[in-house]
Amino acid sequence: MIDPQQIEQERPYLLRYALAQLRERDAAEEAVQETLLAALESQGSFSGKSTVRTWLTSILRFKLIDGLRRKGKEKLFESLEDEADDGDFDGLFAQDGHWREPVRAWSGPESQLVSKQFWEVFEACSKVMPRRTAMVFAMREVMGMEIAEICNNLEISATNCSVLLYRARMTLRECFSTRWSREGER
Repeated sequence: MIDPQQIEQERPYLLRYALAQLRERDAAEEAVQETLLAALESQGSFSGKSTVRTWLTSILRFKLIDGLRRKGKEKLFESLEDEADDGDFDGLFAQDGHWREPVRAWSGPESQLVSKQFWEVFEACSKVMPRRTAMVFAMREVMGMEIAEICNNLEISATNCSVLLYRARMTLRECFSTRWSREGER
């Protein structure tokens, strides 16, 4: 049996996680509330094979995916007019297709991935992206959804999904290359 206070202590982390995915505070708070209620109702099923945070994050991921499925038929996103143009990234590459500036090596990326600073920079960089691009990236890379499932939920083609993922990765790469050195390595 888990102490309910131990579950409640994870609320700030879960809220940051949900905000990074949903980018709407009310929706994120609702998803976290549903997660905490589900955890309290099923705390007897917690086997202790993972940390409480990992267990709660797993529940939250399913709540986020379920929410997306419920809204799947609605038009959640603005038109593609606000999406970045592929030409926005041309300056990053040399004529031969290689990066103009090599990607800076990170010290210990595994440990930095779980660090608070990483998620702060990730959240700030996610806000730079258009809403649809950020959502597709979060669905694929953070929630682990398959492309076919993303396409079905958002009613987009696989080609469109791939383009949005490419744009998201390029935007994150550029954003992290400037913000990580300022904010991530304090």
